[in-house]
Amino acid sequence: MSEIWQELRRPAPESVTLGDHTLRAGSRVRLHPRARGDILDQMLAGRSAIVEGLDESLDGVIHVAVTIEEDPGRDLGESRYPGHRFFFALDEIEPLDTAQALRAQARILVAGIGNIFLADDGFGVAVAQRLAALPRRAGVEVRDFGIRGMDLAYAMQKDYDAVVFVDAAPRGEPAGTLSVIDASADLEGPPAIETHGMDPVRVLALARALGRVPARVLVVACEPERIISPEQWDEMDGTMSEAVTRSIPRAVELVHSVIDRLVDELRRDNHAATA
Repeated sequence: MSEIWQELRRPAPESVTLGDHTLRAGSRVRLHPRARGDILDQMLAGRSAIVEGLDESLDGVIHVAVTIEEDPGRDLGESRYPGHRFFFALDEIEPLDTAQALRAQARILVAGIGNIFLADDGFGVAVAQRLAALPRRAGVEVRDFGIRGMDLAYAMQKDYDAVVFVDAAPRGEPAGTLSVIDASADLEGPPAIETHGMDPVRVLALARALGRVPARVLVVACEPERIISPEQWDEMDGTMSEAVTRSIPRAVELVHSVIDRLVDELRRDNHAATA
């Protein structure tokens, strides 16, 4: 009996070789399910997917766990929820080579951060909620992280190519002024962005300690008129100033333009890397 438990505790392989390719978590593949009369087989046939992990049965058969690249609920699959995470045998998947991978969408995380009870600090959350109500763009995930810095640091461990923080940040400008801060240059050293509440500086440091920060990190910042210090809980106010509230529609447009720019840059980088 003890041998069976020891066998069950045996760790799954980190990678597997398929033809000339090595597959591991994060690899992109094309799905070719065997015809079993299952409607899911027809729905998933030809779809591109991301390898989430490998499992090996007691008889040594490898199964590949994937999430569908275009699935709006892909984050649920990454959290191992059924219906968004699928398993295939090695003969049912095709590794995407570099040229094919270029056609896959870049993955960008837009993270709204801030505390909605600290006046203008709720700017990032408000913008994220407005963006989430709009039609979803392929490869772009919008999430309201609020003050959950640990969750954001762990989210950046996934295969995002870029992350866009949306936050209120005092920079000495008139209230409601929007700006884009490129934090990518600071990834190797102490980040220079100055904000408040859920501190992006600490989030980046934590993500770096966990092992991964996306190559491109941008901050869409709004100059606040009034932010309540976290120590002043007796003065909590969930109302943003008029100047910051008026800036929200412009911030939504600015985030969309930043995404367009990032997609173009990532596409050029991919082409340059394979030229």
